[in-house]
Amino acid sequence: MPEPQAGKRSLGPADRSASDEIELVRRAAQGDSDSYEALYRTHVGRIHALCLRMARDRSEADDLTQETFIRVWQRIGSFRGESGFPTWLHRVAVNVVVSELRRRGRWRERMADEEAGANAAAPVAFSPGGDLDLERAIAALPPRARLVFLLHDLEGWKHSEIADQAGLAVGTTKAHLHRARQQLRKELSR
Repeated sequence: MPEPQAGKRSLGPADRSASDEIELVRRAAQGDSDSYEALYRTHVGRIHALCLRMARDRSEADDLTQETFIRVWQRIGSFRGESGFPTWLHRVAVNVVVSELRRRGRWRERMADEEAGANAAAPVAFSPGGDLDLERAIAALPPRARLVFLLHDLEGWKHSEIADQAGLAVGTTKAHLHRARQQLRKELSR
């Protein structure tokens, strides 16, 4: 992360409105590291949670979060404001996670390992106290079905975008989404 410049005040998260955030983005794009740091502090927790949910390893999520914010710093000037900054940042993070897993050669390996494990007994989607645990139900999905579900239903990606990013056919992403929804319905109706 860039070093803060002396003498510049950054807004705290509680002081920030959408217009303030756009101003921070504009200033960060001009190289103002204090503005970038304010954006980082506002969004790092949410981005780390996303990386952890997708990578399922805390150390890897830490690395992916750091890589996300490095990419954001490098590319913040390309933010056009067609969507909100949090949406753009979220999209950058998802792209980083998928790209890094593929680049590291872990994508296909992880998918194969997790699919083999998915055929074993899946974790129960309910806690012993009877409380619904949606996170566990999603984690119990087969890896590709989980990825497609997260990207399509939670992140709002189109099937063509998921197919391009994950190296799958559009019909395959639709089948994985259908499978994920069926399995979640089954687990959550118990």
